[in-house]
Amino acid sequence: MDLEGVIPNQPIKKDSWKTVLILAYQSLGVVYGDLSTSPLYVYKSAFAEDIKHSETNEEIYGVLSFVFWTLTLVPLFKYVFIVLRADDNGEGGTFALYSLLCRHARVNALPNCQLADEELSEYTKHGIESDKGSIGWRLKSTLEKYRVLQKLLLVLALIGTCMVIGDGVLTPAISVFSAVSGVELSMSNEHHRYVEVPVTCIILVFLFALQHYGTHRVGFLFAPVVITWLLCISAIGVYNIFHWNPHVYQALSPYYMYKFLKKTQRGGWMSLGGILLCITGSEAMFADLGHFSQLSIKIAFTCMVYPSLILAYMGQAAYLSKHHVIESHYQIGFYVSVPEKIRWPVLAIAILAAVVGSQAIITGTFSIIKQCSALGCFPRVKIVHTSSKIHGQIYIPEINWILMLLCLAVTIGFRDTKRMGNAAGLAVITVMLVTSCLMSLVIVLCWHRSVFLAICFIFFFGSVEALYFSASLIKFREGAWVPIALSFIFLIVMYIWHYGTLKKYEFDVQNKVPINWLLSLGPRLGIVRVKGIGLIHTELVSGIPAIFSHFVTNLPAFHQVLVFLCIKSVPVPHVRPNERFLVGRVGPKEYRLYRCIARYGYRDVQKDDNEFEKDLVCSIAEFIRSERRANDEGTEDVENDGYMTVVGSSSSNLVGIRMCEDDGNVGEMVGTSELREIRSPKKLRKRVRFVLPKSPQIDRDAREELRELMDAREAGMAFIMGHSYVRAKKGSSLMKRVVINLGYDFLRRNFREPTFALSLPYASTLEVGMVYHV
Repeated sequence: MDLEGVIPNQPIKKDSWKTVLILAYQSLGVVYGDLSTSPLYVYKSAFAEDIKHSETNEEIYGVLSFVFWTLTLVPLFKYVFIVLRADDNGEGGTFALYSLLCRHARVNALPNCQLADEELSEYTKHGIESDKGSIGWRLKSTLEKYRVLQKLLLVLALIGTCMVIGDGVLTPAISVFSAVSGVELSMSNEHHRYVEVPVTCIILVFLFALQHYGTHRVGFLFAPVVITWLLCISAIGVYNIFHWNPHVYQALSPYYMYKFLKKTQRGGWMSLGGILLCITGSEAMFADLGHFSQLSIKIAFTCMVYPSLILAYMGQAAYLSKHHVIESHYQIGFYVSVPEKIRWPVLAIAILAAVVGSQAIITGTFSIIKQCSALGCFPRVKIVHTSSKIHGQIYIPEINWILMLLCLAVTIGFRDTKRMGNAAGLAVITVMLVTSCLMSLVIVLCWHRSVFLAICFIFFFGSVEALYFSASLIKFREGAWVPIALSFIFLIVMYIWHYGTLKKYEFDVQNKVPINWLLSLGPRLGIVRVKGIGLIHTELVSGIPAIFSHFVTNLPAFHQVLVFLCIKSVPVPHVRPNERFLVGRVGPKEYRLYRCIARYGYRDVQKDDNEFEKDLVCSIAEFIRSERRANDEGTEDVENDGYMTVVGSSSSNLVGIRMCEDDGNVGEMVGTSELREIRSPKKLRKRVRFVLPKSPQIDRDAREELRELMDAREAGMAFIMGHSYVRAKKGSSLMKRVVINLGYDFLRRNFREPTFALSLPYASTLEVGMVYHV
């Protein structure tokens, strides 16, 4: 479940305690579902084959000690106390850290960045700039100087993202399978294997099939399910502690970790791959930060999740310390420590909790793929918003069915928790390692703290995570190859798409038409200007795209108003509505050529076509109205191609021009002051009016230009899209030809058109084909 109900303009820090506690309650169902179900499979994975449970209890105490200190050091100390502070205007996750670094060190992978983007409210760089000559300043300069380091930083962020996607495959499989495995205590060894896998597959298919409907209808049940589960496992843990071994708390001493490794040696080291599953889902605390607040997530973890998990693990250890020979084939598992009378109700709650935890990671996967696509690092996919009120709840059909097939393949292929745990463990610990590496750079470049502090951070937490990473990687042939294979495939797809997109943009920049060519054509551009608005979609933020010259040289007519539209992403989570558009002219006023740049953050949602068209026309009208005032104030020449004005969307611009569109008779408009409204005098299918503010005086030229814009809007809007065929130029290396001619071309043909084109009316859309030799 992915919530984005938090409005960026209203920081959570100012909320009341009541709001914070409500957010903490909601976060239990969204953030902690995966982490809360880890007791289902941690002990079973740790004791799978590497170590045996002996009568000395050194193994079970050692595992408990490792679990306790791992939960304390990683989720509590690392995430709650440190990483949660590295938010990007309230947003968290791998891309939030990468976005922070992009802004502070100018290592942005987006090609069409502008200086105007740095004036966005959320682009603000917090902290004191490092002094020239300091280690932090030299590190920043080195990153900005060498393209190789910038690419390595991007690859590092993509590796973390790919492992999150791999986790989206493995977590539902192991969570649901472990929850269902409790049925084997009530069945014979011959029958339970015929029940576990089919039941798990049915639940997984049901879970993925429901994604299309969204979770907002049942989302209110998530928090109660997880709370019930946490209370259940903590109560069982307390019962087992007092009933079986009240002295189990002694195992929390780090001394038992030393005894454990000394006795088990290599087997104990390899069992760490199962122990690390106790922190699976910890990354969700940071990734879902934008949906809640730092304080609410900290309260939920420290007051509810952390104590419940510790009690649950201590209770299992207390039970196992008195049961060394277990008659059931189930051996070391969660359900053996559950009293037999309540085993079936606990099984039902466990399955519900596993579904909630799986739902969180699935929707989180949708969210991070949307972010990758917005930043040009993933092919365009169809994004369906399943809730009209909470726009963060999204559904991506292609990714959903791919995840389901992979999840079923893992379940049917492995059929046991051991190999699933090995696979999930490697994915989890790799994401945490990537976060630690990026976080160490954030400490120096964004927080401007000493390099010594960053080294201490990466050395301490990186050492703990590297230990677990080595224990997971050694089990490559026993399941750990799955996240590596999945991540490698997704990484290749992401990098090919990013490389092809970058080369295509470079071709556009190198082949854009000079402004002198446009001026030589005259105001009518050497062709017939027909009524209407021609909207030319381009990736360029300056200059005239080659698609325009390609079009006008083949067709003898064009629209009376031309708009070069660029829809681009900026390295911030959200762009405020009052900073949405950059509007300027291309050429002199009489040409009626405009450039409009619509800016979106990597977590923003684009409006539908009708709202977007209205905002676009209003932004141009507001630019025309404010242009005269800019000239009066002595600003630079607004007729050049470089001057751009920031204009908000119509909903945010309360004091600017508003546009009214309705169907009706022109006669109904009589009686309205000409000074207050400029309207088209002709009776057309759609009536368009510009409602002006009370105070400003509009000169004759601006009034005439606004009238022409209204006439053009009433006549209709045509959308001119470029249909590119990208090919590697002659003399390119074999690798480049394979990447561009095969890889990028395959992705471009089989994935979606630009988001801007998805909701456009086909009758008003014209595609212009061009071959790009990159």
